[in-house]
Amino acid sequence: MSTLLGKSLFEVSGQGPAPNKDFFQFSVTKAEVIWRWWKISLRSDGRNTKPGELRESHNDYLDDSLLQSQVSVVFGPRILQYSQALCQGHYDYLERLPDPLLLHILTHLELEDVARLGHTSHRFRKLCRSEEFWEQAVRGHCGAVSAEVEALALELGWKSVFFTSKLQLQKQISRRRKRSQKLLCTDPERYDVDTMVERSEDPESHAADIEPSSESDPGPEQLCTDMQRCGVIAGQGHGVAQGDWSSDSGSSLK
Repeated sequence: MSTLLGKSLFEVSGQGPAPNKDFFQFSVTKAEVIWRWWKISLRSDGRNTKPGELRESHNDYLDDSLLQSQVSVVFGPRILQYSQALCQGHYDYLERLPDPLLLHILTHLELEDVARLGHTSHRFRKLCRSEEFWEQAVRGHCGAVSAEVEALALELGWKSVFFTSKLQLQKQISRRRKRSQKLLCTDPERYDVDTMVERSEDPESHAADIEPSSESDPGPEQLCTDMQRCGVIAGQGHGVAQGDWSSDSGSSLK
């Protein structure tokens, strides 16, 4: 596990609280703690002030109450607690795992737990909202996914497809088929196969037929409500997550 630890364990920077305009940088490496600051002032006596830097070992930092108070004032008590844990050897290995491995781990979690995990850090927020995760969730719940559903996911997004009922998916796929047939009948030479593929990959080409979900990341309660509405919860049969999303030559999904 030690191979997951880079040279820099943590780094944060930002401006001090008002009325202080000074800029600070705080970093924790495997061997030391580094505290840097830049004096920012409109007064003439502060223009020639040079940046400052303080370096301490982990043990010295844990004994330095003055520096710890400065870290708490500038970056908050949570950053202070996190830096103390790092200096004591308590590393967050989960946060340092590569994305493919984290996505695999997420497949074993309930969606309510995924929603809560997405609120723990910026990285998990981005990962839990990513198209890769929701595509993985769709394929994990359904198994076979038809090319038509994949094309629809390019327009709606995999998350919207996951929370869309079978009936709505059938309607949208049917509209796509009718639109494609109409275009082919109107001008067969212009709307060939390659053209239709390009149009299906353009997320703005059929915006009127798209019923996207909210872009905001839902909390655990809202996510659970959406799951119940769409039949994702076990025991309900009308949600898309309970069936096979592959489609035959007809207009329905099996």
